[in-house]
Amino acid sequence: MNLGEAFQRAAARAPDAEAIVDGDRRQTYADWYDTICRTAGGLVARGIRPNDHLAVVMKNRWEMATLAWASYMSGVIFTPINWRSTADEIAYCLEDSDAVLCVYDGSCENAVVQACNDTGLTGDKAIAAADAGECFSELMSADPVAGPSSVLDTDTALMLYTSGTTGRPKGVPRSHKAEWSATASQIMLNEYPRMLSQLCVMPLFHTMGMRTLEASALLNGKMVCLPDYSAAAVLDTIEQENIGGIFLVPTMYHDILNQPDIAQRNVSSVIRSGFAGMTMAPSLVEKCCNTFGDNFLNFYGSSEIYTFAASNRQREKPAAAGKPGLYQEIRIVTGDPDRRIMPDETVPKGNVGEIIVNLNSPDAFAGYWKRPDADEKAIRQGWYYTGDLGRVDEDGDVWVLGRVDDMIISGGENINPEEVEDALLRTNLCHSAVVVGLPDDRMGQRVTAFVEPRVGASAGILDDLLKKSVLANFKRPRAYAFVETIPRTASGKILRRKLRNGEYTLMAGYESTV
Repeated sequence: MNLGEAFQRAAARAPDAEAIVDGDRRQTYADWYDTICRTAGGLVARGIRPNDHLAVVMKNRWEMATLAWASYMSGVIFTPINWRSTADEIAYCLEDSDAVLCVYDGSCENAVVQACNDTGLTGDKAIAAADAGECFSELMSADPVAGPSSVLDTDTALMLYTSGTTGRPKGVPRSHKAEWSATASQIMLNEYPRMLSQLCVMPLFHTMGMRTLEASALLNGKMVCLPDYSAAAVLDTIEQENIGGIFLVPTMYHDILNQPDIAQRNVSSVIRSGFAGMTMAPSLVEKCCNTFGDNFLNFYGSSEIYTFAASNRQREKPAAAGKPGLYQEIRIVTGDPDRRIMPDETVPKGNVGEIIVNLNSPDAFAGYWKRPDADEKAIRQGWYYTGDLGRVDEDGDVWVLGRVDDMIISGGENINPEEVEDALLRTNLCHSAVVVGLPDDRMGQRVTAFVEPRVGASAGILDDLLKKSVLANFKRPRAYAFVETIPRTASGKILRRKLRNGEYTLMAGYESTV
């Protein structure tokens, strides 16, 4: 079964159920299926064929969601690109993916137009949707496709580009089978009920956003698009649309729970909540459970293999990634970024090492797009090397402890930065805190805290509070930088390399000690 067939069956199953909401636009499954088929017809009329790449550079809006399903319906490879990217970055993805058509909106018009000109996607090969130039409705003016294409479930349905935190982004081709297997995992591990209404605020160029898109359809639920994220907008939408499921990154939960009116907000409709994308500080886990209930899932995975592990025991084990997923086997091997570690070089249970996962899984990719160098680095003997540090405890639960190359070694001691970050957040004087190791002649690395401060924070006060905490003395930061903004990717992941490279702005009025 390909994903076009999956949507066709969903529409037949509940034609009158509400399927998608974007502002004033609301469509049932029957109506949206018709829109999708007409959009697919418009793509075909533009000369795109099965297994061609359709590049889409847009915010989360009904047009982008429609293009995803229209691609699946016509056997085209949906290739979304981060709309915050520069013209150079977009051009790289267009050229790398061999895109034959690009659709974009006004959020990135100048960058996309320049990128399309640079790569030869001009004329009717570049379509401006809704905000500028040719209206999206014209794309739907062609004859609709009769129904789903005959592409196989082993054919590529989607190609995501990784965040590119360490260089050029890598294309991650994913088959129809990998996608619906990943979505089935999402539904089962979260115990989603049928017709669950879900908020789509995670970007649709990210695996979490795609999971919301696909799970909503398979469950005949309502997907509510939120093109522009803000914590207040999330809370407004939950209340207005009776949202039942939210799937966010920890940064968003932090923002939401720090809204001044959070105690007066009605979030009782939310019956399924979860996070992914990065680890969450135990202090924030506690606040999330108190607000959204104990059915709060930590979902650990990646674009390459959707499910590594999951845990709904966050109250009992805050921030534990939990047991291996439905399809998965996990090992912890010696963590050494400078040596080619093999899958059999496992560490004793409880010891810290690199997390690797079995590629023999239906939700796994088969390798990077045109990047044998990346395959060689990340894939060995049928195992995928995550680059994450972790351990497995006595109950068999996986704990993610940061990145292999983020571990701080100061004075010969290994220091996990996330443990220090959690201690800083518990002082309630930090909006956000990131800890990295900076070069130090004596210690090798100096534990350095980059802090978005609250009123009353200072290096001296924070240090005094940490001395009274459970944090071991040698783990305390030896330098503080109070910054305006901690650099992050579009999906909320912290860009520690930018902090190491000095790419930050110190906040006026605070005395930094870096």
